[in-house]
Amino acid sequence: MRILAVSGSLRASSSNTELLRAVAALAPQGFEVVLYDGLGGLPHFNPDLDGETVAQAVKDWRSRLLAADGVLFSVPEYAHGLPGVLKNALDWVVGSNELVAKPVTLFNASARGTYAQASLIETLTVMSARVMTAASVTLHVLGKPLTASQIAADPEMSAALRAGIDSFVAAIHAGADTAYSSTQAS
Repeated sequence: MRILAVSGSLRASSSNTELLRAVAALAPQGFEVVLYDGLGGLPHFNPDLDGETVAQAVKDWRSRLLAADGVLFSVPEYAHGLPGVLKNALDWVVGSNELVAKPVTLFNASARGTYAQASLIETLTVMSARVMTAASVTLHVLGKPLTASQIAADPEMSAALRAGIDSFVAAIHAGADTAYSSTQAS
């Protein structure tokens, strides 16, 4: 099973990106987590540019989404909203439908990102993605400059991440769309 992990942050030391790297390190056998690092290279969305000669970065983004069995987002919140770079990436796939019926979930590095989470869930729902919110995980690493290795080595955080991964895998296999709940860890 291949999961595309998408951090909504372009920061080199992003807690959300480190969280996704920890997920990749903790992934069970047969569960490949591929971190997508191309958000910053996508052009600004313009419907006039979305034709037969679409930019290579957009083609790559779309093909990675299509190849994934599921998508795992980890997103910071900026001014009570999604980072513009992530919204831009999502705009590039509204009409091309790579997220239609695609299982997605959210793992976040901070409980303070509720507006961004809600906005992302709304956007993904409108795009007809299968949002598996019961598999969502929120850790409390904001303000703690932790590396992926440190997150994976922490018993409480790694247990929460493993539970979220297991829940996401089970939901993908079951084809279930679950009601919102969130696994919490500090």
